[in-house]
Amino acid sequence: MAAPGFWDDAAKARAAVDDMRRIKRWTEPFADLSALLRDAAEMADLLDDDPDPEIQSGLEGEVQQLVESLERLELQNMLQGPDDQRSALVTIHPGAGGTESQDWAQMLMRMYTRWAERRSYEVVVLDLLPGEEAGIKSVSMEMRGDFAYGYLKAEKGVHRLVRISPFDAQSRRHTSFASVFVYPVVDDSIEIDLREDDIEMEVFRASGAGGQHVNKTSSAVRLRHGPSGLVVSCQQERSQFKNRATAMKMLKSALYERAREEQEQEKAKVEATKKEIGWGNQSRSYVFQPYTMVNDHRTELKVTDVQKVMDGDLDQFIYAYLKRYGSRAA
Repeated sequence: MAAPGFWDDAAKARAAVDDMRRIKRWTEPFADLSALLRDAAEMADLLDDDPDPEIQSGLEGEVQQLVESLERLELQNMLQGPDDQRSALVTIHPGAGGTESQDWAQMLMRMYTRWAERRSYEVVVLDLLPGEEAGIKSVSMEMRGDFAYGYLKAEKGVHRLVRISPFDAQSRRHTSFASVFVYPVVDDSIEIDLREDDIEMEVFRASGAGGQHVNKTSSAVRLRHGPSGLVVSCQQERSQFKNRATAMKMLKSALYERAREEQEQEKAKVEATKKEIGWGNQSRSYVFQPYTMVNDHRTELKVTDVQKVMDGDLDQFIYAYLKRYGSRAA
């Protein structure tokens, strides 16, 4: 990059930088893993000469780090899809059920935010529509980081909650549903045929946090794409122009994902005999009462610590999903 003339051709330079980053995604974790292995081997040699409990404890810690690093590298090796390395756009919508389902949608929003924080991803809330009493009516979030889409594509589907409702005066058990959609965030390297004449724009006052400004100006933007029927909105920025640019990016991502899904559906018709039958449309169930259990219906993985899962411990479900479906996962 320091070579004379490297940046003269901006497009070529960006492509070279992207290639370098892709290579580093593999070489750096492998180098870290090799270093851990050397440290563990040296500690094991020390333990042979001196059976010190502190050395033993240190070795156990090194081995645990080694196992975790190896699992992460193995998981990354499963992410070979054309869009797996991209950032992710996550949208959550509650199902029927009013406040109860809206509260569940907000719980899922918190769960994915906590998961993203564990991976040091940047979370940007692009659009948020609060519920009247509690929870949310919808949310769109961008998870910015390498392989965010590759991981989060395992979360697509309908998520079911069973619990004693805090909104029921009689403390009855309720079942709620929320849908989660995940799209790869597209960039300028992907061409989407999007005609301005097909897009209808509306502006409105933002409803989320942002101080007095959001209540005084119509800076939020909603775009409707006529041919597909897709609707996206953004109220993140104070500027209507910036919100429209972000909404266009969201629309392109949604259209790109729809095109991919149509391709997969055509492929599925050819491979109809291989199609698996799931339990309804649910991908995962979260039971808080009368017992605690998170059950992924696609992989049959069951976890009893539901609170830990709600705090963002999703990697075990993602790993099981990718291990079962690999690069075929979409």
